Amino acid sequence: MASWDIFCSVVDNYGDIGVTWRLARQLAAEHRQQVRLWVDDLAAFVRICPAADGAAASQRQSGVEVCLWPKPWQDTPAADVVIEAFACEMPAAYIEAMTRRQTPSLWLNLEYLSAESWVESCHGLPSMQVSGLQKYFYFPGFTPATGGLLRESDLLARRDAFQADPALSLGFLESLGVHPQAHERRISLFAYENAALGSWLDALAASATATLLLVPEGRVLADVERWAGRALSVGEQYPRDALRVQVLPFVRQEDYDRLLWSCDFNAVRGEDSFVRAQWAGRPFVWHIYQQDESVHLEKLEAFLARFGAGMDDSLREALGEFWQAWNGQGDVGATWRKLENRLPEWAGWIGNWQRRLSEQTDLAAGLVRFYTNWL
Repeated sequence: MASWDIFCSVVDNYGDIGVTWRLARQLAAEHRQQVRLWVDDLAAFVRICPAADGAAASQRQSGVEVCLWPKPWQDTPAADVVIEAFACEMPAAYIEAMTRRQTPSLWLNLEYLSAESWVESCHGLPSMQVSGLQKYFYFPGFTPATGGLLRESDLLARRDAFQADPALSLGFLESLGVHPQAHERRISLFAYENAALGSWLDALAASATATLLLVPEGRVLADVERWAGRALSVGEQYPRDALRVQVLPFVRQEDYDRLLWSCDFNAVRGEDSFVRAQWAGRPFVWHIYQQDESVHLEKLEAFLARFGAGMDDSLREALGEFWQAWNGQGDVGATWRKLENRLPEWAGWIGNWQRRLSEQTDLAAGLVRFYTNWL
């Protein structure tokens, strides 16, 4: 059993801590590794792990030692494997501790997920540091030539069992105070701020199909409230024509998975929910994190090209237009109306897509194998 230190700096969302917390738990539970997760914002961690103590300098959760990243840093022995998540810049004193070990630590920089083709050629490359240590770049991705995606060994079996029994979905939603109607389709909405959201909500309200829109607390709620013309609190409903909106509490990761599994369509954002939506096997739209000089749009196009390869031309075009509009490049309502009636076809495609992804080595298993081969 190796010791692992994972460093996570929470920037302005929950994606970084979401990814590292899932990874830490899987390394501990499935691979019996000794894992310590260093987090600089325990308040963000508590949002996705409500059982955690937001004031504890160190605590044990789900087999992982979760530690507040102290500033200034306190001298701590370095682990066998050290993961610097998303280039978060580890303390210089800790890097020095890595060099003092009899056997140097394996230093990995866990990069952001990307479907861009250059990722394959950069995955696993070493970079010599001034400390004399090698740092390896580890890229998650969608092909066997990358580091893969986070996927627990029993995830798809749990999803299949849940989706095969409507009573499980209804029971879960009722535990959140949601009472779906049989004639309603269910959509979840988790996104960044989106000024164009109103046209989509208008389209849902005017649709021939009744919709229950479930909105976990978060950044997009202000746009929903602007459209509704009033504030909305957790548990509150807002109906308009064919659309019924209900605000949900921010839930732990396990329950967010169940929410995705319970819906016919999911709007997701960032990295963690983006990956989980794919494992849910349901149609989805991705609100990518905005970057300077529209770099994020290149990443969006790269994923669409990979995801849509082999898809019917008209469906691929409609899907691309909607995703681009969702990310500020068009009319969300108009592009949704073109795509809405093709959701069953889209659902079949995403099912095949995630089955292909599931044949690849998952991210946690790949990391353990990388360490074993490095020794």
